[in-house]
Amino acid sequence: MGRRNKRRRLNFVTALFALLFIQNICFSQTKIFGSIKDNTNKLYSVSIILKDSLSNSIIAYSYSDVNGNYEIETGKLGKYNLVFSSLGYETKTIPLYITKEQKDYKVDIVLKDKPMDLDEVIIKADLPMTIKEDTISFKTKFYVKGNEQTVEELLKTIPGININAEGTIKIGNQEIEKLMIDGDDLFERGYKILSKNMPAYPIEEVEVLKNYSNNRLLKGVEESNRVALNLKLDEKSKRIWFGNIETSIGNDSFYQLKGNLMNFGKKNKYYFLTNLNSIGYNATGDIENLIRPSRRNEPSSIGESQSVNSLLNLSPKNLNFKESRTNFNNAELVSLNAIFNPTEKIKIKTLGFFNWDETDFFRNSIDIVAVNNTSFTNTEDYQLQNNKRIAFGKLDVTYNISKTKMLEATTKYNNGDFNDNSNLLFNGNSTVENLQHQNTLFDQKINYTNKFKDKKVFLLTGRFIDEKTPQNYAINQFFYQDLFPSNTTANNVSQQSTNQMQFAGINAHLLDRKDNGHLLELQLGNEFRKDKLQSTFSLLENNTVLEQPNGYQNETNYQVNDLYLKGKYRLKIKDFGIVGKLDIHQLFNRLENNNVSNTQNPFFINPSLGFDWKINDRNKITSSYSYNTTNAKVLDVFSDFVLTGFRSFSKGTGGFNQLDASNVVFNYQLGNWSDRFFANTFIIYSKNHDFFSTNTTIQQNFTQAEKILIKDREFISVNSKLDYYFKFISSNLKVDLGYTKNEFKNIVNNSNLRLVTSNNYNYGLELRSGFKGILNYHIGTKWLTTEIETTINNFRMKHEPNFLIFLIIFFLNKPN
Repeated sequence: MGRRNKRRRLNFVTALFALLFIQNICFSQTKIFGSIKDNTNKLYSVSIILKDSLSNSIIAYSYSDVNGNYEIETGKLGKYNLVFSSLGYETKTIPLYITKEQKDYKVDIVLKDKPMDLDEVIIKADLPMTIKEDTISFKTKFYVKGNEQTVEELLKTIPGININAEGTIKIGNQEIEKLMIDGDDLFERGYKILSKNMPAYPIEEVEVLKNYSNNRLLKGVEESNRVALNLKLDEKSKRIWFGNIETSIGNDSFYQLKGNLMNFGKKNKYYFLTNLNSIGYNATGDIENLIRPSRRNEPSSIGESQSVNSLLNLSPKNLNFKESRTNFNNAELVSLNAIFNPTEKIKIKTLGFFNWDETDFFRNSIDIVAVNNTSFTNTEDYQLQNNKRIAFGKLDVTYNISKTKMLEATTKYNNGDFNDNSNLLFNGNSTVENLQHQNTLFDQKINYTNKFKDKKVFLLTGRFIDEKTPQNYAINQFFYQDLFPSNTTANNVSQQSTNQMQFAGINAHLLDRKDNGHLLELQLGNEFRKDKLQSTFSLLENNTVLEQPNGYQNETNYQVNDLYLKGKYRLKIKDFGIVGKLDIHQLFNRLENNNVSNTQNPFFINPSLGFDWKINDRNKITSSYSYNTTNAKVLDVFSDFVLTGFRSFSKGTGGFNQLDASNVVFNYQLGNWSDRFFANTFIIYSKNHDFFSTNTTIQQNFTQAEKILIKDREFISVNSKLDYYFKFISSNLKVDLGYTKNEFKNIVNNSNLRLVTSNNYNYGLELRSGFKGILNYHIGTKWLTTEIETTINNFRMKHEPNFLIFLIIFFLNKPN
């Protein structure tokens, strides 16, 4: 068994690193490449055509990129002419004799100026794709197949744009920042509301914006590798009201109703949408991306990670099935959005979002436990219903004081009301849970930007957040007789809790881009957070409170004041960059648990060092190392037990803690996302020098978990993706290989500290056609294998591989 596992792991590693060299096979064709320039500059968008020397027929064609480089591949041999042409330059023809002995031909040329008197002649070139500096434009009419209903379905036809099952849009392997319409953004990271609902037919062009800056005054100053998408409408869809409505009804009362109404003018834009369905379709994506669009590690990003985590959560587990097959819903969505430009200097964006949903979940399971002479079997028949109502509003005001100064203000308010009910048939006994909870969020952010010199920018940002999440939880059973033996008449329990957070912060940020390309960043700031956690656990007989036991009530006040200075310097040497960072933190902590107060003033430094190397246009390497110290959160420091599930109790450490960790990241990219061949390997290694684990007591009817601080655990993840387009069969091949190893240490039933190691392997292979006819196919397979090992009794468990094999054949109606 051990030898077979070692052989399998060796085969996996061999296959993984073989991806980095598979281009040797893919490049079995002849490659013609080189650079194009005039007397002074490199030329982009030059047409390169490979023609047969006798018939003059076109064998292959390409265009030069923004650096003046080009590449053409062909599998044919013989005599050919390589023709270079561009408006304003003389056409140049280079004869080539291609033989099977020589696989690479490098042809560098210089084009001469050609004076032209066009008079009244107008020349227009309608190309599928154009490249201009950091913008790549795709004309949609060259890519659509005719069955695209939504923007999401349209984007799936664009080369290099990948959309997963949840609707996340990526350029290559990087998620986009936003999805704009004619340069204006409505939803930020909540773009799925737009992509999943807006009709596709008005979209004339899709622009990929590389090196994107969310702040226009930081363009060309900050070091940005972000990407965004801009949808350009056709002229007939501008400055008019238009939209669509779609409805369908099926058996068992399944229904769907979608509607869009919009008007995109030059000064004002309006987009109203609604989606009502009971077919399991998620029209919103992850709503948290709309309410809290994360912008960590970029200028003016203060307070991005501040939120409240709830003690209790009744939600269905991920079953690794397609969401629409397990999401029994009744969803109603209304979104009202507008952009106003009352003057040339002021832009106002308003967003109103309302979502009602009712979902049902069902699960049957059997749990067998055998630990330290304790063994039992639990059976469950579980039904869960979640009801939610979310109202969210946002107001963005941008005041362009001048060309170099800007003031931005964002106000957000969110109100969520949730009612969750479950019925669990546990070992033959019915247990009913009810959780009523709310979320109220107020968020105000103001940012001032001053580009006081061409490459120097100063930002001043302030933010205030107030969030509250009260919860009321009740169970109609009493499972805790062993914990509370004196309460013989108790027959149900309840817990009321409130977790409230207030955050206030200010940050001053200076960016200085040097003439040689180096970048200096300095930040000085202060962040204050105050948490208040209250929980009351009660034992009841019917509706009468019998006892609120000691050790199960919490009154915690936790304050953290973080005064920090951050420095970052990027040293650029041609195509090689070195980035050094140093973050200095002085914390002032105050903790009050059940009227007992303590203070702490820790000081720590977080350093990091990284590099990025663009070996050439097709090979890129990035890597970094960081050492981080983080402060404990409020859910880590409370002192008494709280109920976190119908038979689960948990409590914090009751004191201050700081956690240390080291991280190493390595990324190798072969090719570019728009090339025929693209491969990407990502490796992450992390070591937690300190981490929170649990000392857990497991009984048949309940568990108690107490947080403890433990030393040393490791995590490693390796993932490789490969994309290759086969011209001769007009199909795209995708290969996905991954390996993850995760360690965890804990104590169970007062045993010795045990190490639990999880090994996960995933493999995926897909082939999807792009025929111009009506018939297309999509075939593939996905596999997942999990192994779990523990040092207690040399326990080892292996899950048989979960796999999916699919073949989809579909017919398309081509547009007129």
